[in-house]
Amino acid sequence: MSDNPHPTQPKKDGSSDAAQNRVSISSRLEHFEKRQADLLRLIYLILVIVVSAFLWTQWSTLRSFVYRLEAAAFGLIVLVLLVGAYAWHRTREISELRGLVRGLEQRDVTSANDKQLEQLFGMISRSQQGYRDLIDSFDDVLIALSLEGEIRAANRRFSDLVGLNFQQIIGKKLSEFLDESGGQGIADAQEGITRFLERRNWSGIVQVRLKNRNAVYYFDCVAHAMVRDDAVHGITVLARDVTAFRRNEARFTELFETLQEGIYIVTPEDRIMDANPALVRILGYDSKDELLVRKVSDIFPDESLRNIVRSEVDRQPVLEGREIMLIRKDGKPIICLNTAAAVRDASGKIIRYQGALMDVTARREIERRLHKQQEFARRLVDSFPDVIFVVDTQARYTFVSPNVKEVLGMDVEETMAKSFADCVHPDDQSMTKSLFADIASGKQNFGSLEVRIRHKAGDWRYIRAHFSPLSAEAGGIDGVVISSRDVTELKRLSEQLIQAEKLAAIGQMLAGVAHELNNPLTAILGVTELVREREGLDDAMKRQLDLTHRQARRAARIVQNLLEFARPAAPQRKPVDINNILERTLQLHEHSLRRNSIEVSFQQQEGIANVVGDASQLIQVFLNLIINAEQAICEVRDSGRIQVRVASSSRKVTITIQDDGVGISQEAASKIFDPFYTTKRPGGGTGLGLSICVAILREHGGTVEAQSLPAGGSAFTVVLPAAAPEQSPSAPTPGGISQGNAPRAGTSHGEKGQHDADATPTSSRPPVPTAVKGRSILVLDDEESIRSLLEEGLSNHGLRVACAASAEEAAKLAATGNFDALLCDLNLGATGGISSGRDAAAHVVASAGGNKPIVIFMTGELVCGSEDRGGFGGSAFLQKPFRILDVLSVLRESFTAVPSAKP
Repeated sequence: MSDNPHPTQPKKDGSSDAAQNRVSISSRLEHFEKRQADLLRLIYLILVIVVSAFLWTQWSTLRSFVYRLEAAAFGLIVLVLLVGAYAWHRTREISELRGLVRGLEQRDVTSANDKQLEQLFGMISRSQQGYRDLIDSFDDVLIALSLEGEIRAANRRFSDLVGLNFQQIIGKKLSEFLDESGGQGIADAQEGITRFLERRNWSGIVQVRLKNRNAVYYFDCVAHAMVRDDAVHGITVLARDVTAFRRNEARFTELFETLQEGIYIVTPEDRIMDANPALVRILGYDSKDELLVRKVSDIFPDESLRNIVRSEVDRQPVLEGREIMLIRKDGKPIICLNTAAAVRDASGKIIRYQGALMDVTARREIERRLHKQQEFARRLVDSFPDVIFVVDTQARYTFVSPNVKEVLGMDVEETMAKSFADCVHPDDQSMTKSLFADIASGKQNFGSLEVRIRHKAGDWRYIRAHFSPLSAEAGGIDGVVISSRDVTELKRLSEQLIQAEKLAAIGQMLAGVAHELNNPLTAILGVTELVREREGLDDAMKRQLDLTHRQARRAARIVQNLLEFARPAAPQRKPVDINNILERTLQLHEHSLRRNSIEVSFQQQEGIANVVGDASQLIQVFLNLIINAEQAICEVRDSGRIQVRVASSSRKVTITIQDDGVGISQEAASKIFDPFYTTKRPGGGTGLGLSICVAILREHGGTVEAQSLPAGGSAFTVVLPAAAPEQSPSAPTPGGISQGNAPRAGTSHGEKGQHDADATPTSSRPPVPTAVKGRSILVLDDEESIRSLLEEGLSNHGLRVACAASAEEAAKLAATGNFDALLCDLNLGATGGISSGRDAAAHVVASAGGNKPIVIFMTGELVCGSEDRGGFGGSAFLQKPFRILDVLSVLRESFTAVPSAKP
């Protein structure tokens, strides 16, 4: 036994050493497992805390981003759970491995069987496969290289990229898969290896061209050295494909450089980080570097607005279209539209602002000019007297000028709510719509018409409308522009002008007729006076002479009234007797009333105050009212009655004209005084009579009212202001004299009292005035009857009379004899050579030499006191027909006015 102590000792020692090694491995594995479990728990706890803190502090920031990132928070939670599951799985594998190792420690006691070895190899195989699967699951390229560039390991991403399997890749050099023509060269790689061996790590962007792809790729690479015993044996490279990112970056850079809008990136510290060429151009700088050295406040100097914009960008994801004013390099201000957003870091702090600027200075200038033009056009339309309507092709109003209120009484909105031609008179709608259709279809370029349009108050207005097309931008017709003018008043004035022209024509005709009538009437009146003065006339002859004289005077009065109405003199406001005005009016219309069997009840009232006015105009008013009453009666009966009543007070005179005719309907009561309103059939009247009456009475300070009577018929009441008590009608000049400012002839039998006009000639001859006796009178008239009458009548009163039928004959008589007065007709016949009475009188006076006679003109026309006296300052006018007594009165007044004129 002693021989073998040593052989057994080594075995014991070897067994003891192996046991110690196995105990050491087992304890190390257990210690490693414990440390790994503690580390994983610590990492997992830290990860949970970090994620929770991040979500707690940044939840509001995540919600404020343009893109909704709330789902990213839930993604982080899921990621933490996955990491925990992966760590638990790895811990189980290590625990199983440690269990197998512990089984191997007992191999001296019990040898490891095949099952345990199989389990151990299976575990190792699964561990390798798990790491292989983990590496292959990377989206990035992962390769292990030798220092000579041979590939020792690679993941599936690299295999897919080069299109080869692992057997074709492992052991090959990396350069075999790259095309040097499109990437970085071998020299760059060798230079990089040298720097890498010094630093043992490297990162950067690598541009390569793969042979099988024939395309350039960009990889963001991170390389680490594989070190063993402090010596580098190889390189591990993790490369991320950033080709798409670089291409997008290139596109963005191209877009950034070519955009017409200015792009900027600035910091909260007032520094400009970047700007594109468009912004450099907009701000007028020569280069980008020149702009980048400026501060934001240099370009955007309005601090208050700058702070407002910054606060708006901070509050909302994107600020769009904020108008700001910037300053160019040359100091000129420009207006820009700013669209900006804030860029934040992971903690939510703003690290920069970026946005776009659009220069709208030119646009704002155009808008300002356009606004100015639009304002000018609006003001022009507002001040334009016409109403402007714009109607589209569907006959809908698109614009109505504001002055439609003045013309039609409707607001703009009220008018636009109506359809086209709604307010047009039914009789005018057809031609209105037809013209509109022709303009809208392009058949006509312009058209005009006159239509009646209903006012809001209900009356019809005459509107003259001009139609023209509204051209569209494409060249077609977009609508119709209608310029409308209210011509109601113009039409009324036109009708009045036509009426005045008619009256003027009638006046011219009546002037000639009056001249022809007044000559024989003068002869009749004179002869009846001469015969009446003869002795030995029986009563029957006297009655016949009186009747002839009265009828001649009546005819003369009718002729004078016709002249006054048809050819009124210039308006003369003076006190007039309203009874006399009404009497003259009824005389003018007496024949028509008698023919229609209409009885007129009028009794002149004593003590009626005078009114101040123009007699001719007042006659026109009352004549219109009488004619209306006559026509109202004729509509319903064959005979009727008109009552004329006059009353007065201290301040006014009231005249009422009442008829028993058709009356006034309720509809017509409110419009009866409107211009052109008439209830007569077409052609029966213009509808201007009563409106003219209103206008005349308004000028006289008076009014007129109409009412329908319950028993039938109507009554018109005219109210005129009474004249002051000290005012009274001017006293007439006897014999129709008109000398200087004396009243016109005929006043004595017109305005003073009608009884003088119809008075019977007295049988006794009145005494001849002393100023007339023995005077020598030269009569120049182309009417033989007038010459004979004056010669005989004046001779009977002690005057010497010579007569001539022509101016030449009268001039010869004046040259050979001395005459105190020349009675000259204003309208001589053409047979005598000189037809104008004024020219003839001038010729005769010139022939008289030093003894010039007084000139008295005789005329059958209306004398108003303002006639042309032909240069004869002291001349007078004698209106035909006249009596011999009238001639004597005119001669007396003329000789009295010229004291030096002695017989």
